[in-house]
Amino acid sequence: MSALARPRDGRMIGGVCAALARRFGTSAGTMRVVFLVSCLLPGPQFLLYLALWILLPSERTATTTAW
Repeated sequence: MSALARPRDGRMIGGVCAALARRFGTSAGTMRVVFLVSCLLPGPQFLLYLALWILLPSERTATTTAW
């Protein structure tokens, strides 16, 4: 399992589903379908998505300096 960070590539809106998919070893499409199906159930899924979007750090890219 990798660290939980929103990837720079493969995001659709905020990258939360892509981050969760990478963390749990599934595809981002599968995680998006799971999220959409869970929205049909009662609960704070949308608020949780927004909170994760705000709280999860964005993935850093490797930058090299020529010092």
